[in-house]
Amino acid sequence: MANKGLLTSIVILFVAVILLPASAFAQASLGNGLKPHKALYKIKMTSKKSGTQILNISGEMFYEWKPDCDAWITDHRFNLFYEYADNPAVAITTDFSTYETFDGKNFEFSALRKRDGEIFEELRGNATMSDDGGTVTFKTPEGLNFPLSKGTAFPMMHTLKMLEKAQNGSSFYTQTIFDGSDSEGPILVNSFIGKPINAMAVIKPSKNLDANLYNTPARKVRMAFFPMNTEDPSSEYEIDLIFHENGIISDMLVEYHDFTVSQKLIALESIAEPSCEAE
Repeated sequence: MANKGLLTSIVILFVAVILLPASAFAQASLGNGLKPHKALYKIKMTSKKSGTQILNISGEMFYEWKPDCDAWITDHRFNLFYEYADNPAVAITTDFSTYETFDGKNFEFSALRKRDGEIFEELRGNATMSDDGGTVTFKTPEGLNFPLSKGTAFPMMHTLKMLEKAQNGSSFYTQTIFDGSDSEGPILVNSFIGKPINAMAVIKPSKNLDANLYNTPARKVRMAFFPMNTEDPSSEYEIDLIFHENGIISDMLVEYHDFTVSQKLIALESIAEPSCEAE
């Protein structure tokens, strides 16, 4: 099972970046309600089709999002346990981090995946975007690089734009994204933005959940992910989620062709906002 559906951060708030220094852009985005936070999610398989070799998937994902004085920083840590019909069970761990500048023009990424404690995949590189397009250059594995088409967004820019679309009443948003979570390149994402919902009716209160973060305006969103280099018109996977206007994702259901995985919020806390002097 690819982790790309679980790794994709959803986040594009268009601000006149040219008129704002980087630190001012961060403060403007935070002023729009985005909340730096740490979150822990419980992951489990909720359904599977007859004949699939995967019997069960379970585990947790830790996620942290925060700005520094120049960029958005995200960290993801997955601990997943796969059980198979005809093969031994496998423990997969993933450490994935990104660094995305506020202007959306520079993006650094790093991923390390282990199978039963042994490294089986390592990715590290950077991407740049201009008005005419961009380039991805991998440091690991060496020699891998590819172009990015004009208008491609990195994860935070995508999430912020979707937030802007939702607040403006749009119900559909499509965007090509590069997130650095694998070596396959960009992916096309179609997002269907639903009406506001009461998140408190979905989330069970807990001492481990900061209600000031999740008792906030939220919407149901459905996202369909399409590989760029294929003639297959069907999506690779689709996600139903509850997306809060402060950037929190409180519930997620990832639907692959053969099985479905849920991602439930079990712990949530805020992170102090950065204190940066204006440039």
